[in-house]
Amino acid sequence: MKMAKSVANLRPKRLLTLMADRNRIRSFLKDEHVTYASILLYITLSSGQIFFNKWVLSSKEINFPYPLGLTLLHMSFSSVLCFLLTKVFKVMKVEEGMTLEIYVTSVIPIGAMFAMTLWLGNTAYLYITVAFSQMLKAIMPVAVFILGVCVGLEIMSCKMLMIMSVISFGVLVASYGELNINWVGVVYQMGGIVSEALRLILMEILVKRKGIKLNPLSLMYYMSPCSAICLFIPWIFLEKSKMETWNFHVLVLSLNSLCTFALNLSVFLVISQTSALTIRIAGVVKDWLVVLVSALLFAETKLTIINLFGYAIAIAGVAAYNNHKPKNGERITLVSQSPTNSDKKPGGPL
Repeated sequence: MKMAKSVANLRPKRLLTLMADRNRIRSFLKDEHVTYASILLYITLSSGQIFFNKWVLSSKEINFPYPLGLTLLHMSFSSVLCFLLTKVFKVMKVEEGMTLEIYVTSVIPIGAMFAMTLWLGNTAYLYITVAFSQMLKAIMPVAVFILGVCVGLEIMSCKMLMIMSVISFGVLVASYGELNINWVGVVYQMGGIVSEALRLILMEILVKRKGIKLNPLSLMYYMSPCSAICLFIPWIFLEKSKMETWNFHVLVLSLNSLCTFALNLSVFLVISQTSALTIRIAGVVKDWLVVLVSALLFAETKLTIINLFGYAIAIAGVAAYNNHKPKNGERITLVSQSPTNSDKKPGGPL
């Protein structure tokens, strides 16, 4: 009788254990699906936005050759949407801790660099192909590392020096293989890369030295208005008079701005589900996808073996950099993904 009772008591416990295990498995699979879906969404939006911007700026159908005006539209649209989501509908919460001193000394310079990055990056599309632009962006870790060493955030080592040399060599080989290189576009793109590197350094200083931690949405809430103002001033002198005679495609430009904002939210989603390293790796996959797809979409893109070989070397260096960073402590850099520099925004995008 006692044996029968003990067996009877064990059955419900086993059933509960089995049910708990099943629930854990279902939860794990659900989390896995959400993670992969968020990464796929980020890669799709990031790649699509690059092609969308290129089409808006230089296609015969839209022909909106005003990169400054397009970037200003993005930042203004983002400012309005962030305000509506956080203050009116209160769908999301803005993290607190921002003071006037921090805003003036940190957020405004970061916003200015963000505006410069988008402006110069979009302008480069008027002169160079999407594929070549992505190849040049592979040198971003080099710019960030050099500036980080200058301000004391990074330490020079033989291994890092070798990684930086590999990336630089790869970009040089890819540039050498470019058939129709336009140095004006290269200068604009390199200017955007330097601006982005400065932004990343300023953000790391904001986080490490001032102790402010902002998620990408909060960052966009504070930074978008500042970036819009920084863009508005040069826009008045450089593009305002030219745009007055242009026939606006309101629907297309609104959709383009909405996609840009969705891209920033996708960065927030990926970071919340994974890590900064994951979004950097996803950025590498996205870069290859953009390079290959652009060769199919744009007749002006003519890839050579030297192009691809050099880019492969650069990407190998970027992969080594991504693998090396977590071993020395994951960099705490919250980056909101820019539509033209999507692989650099790890949180974040970005």
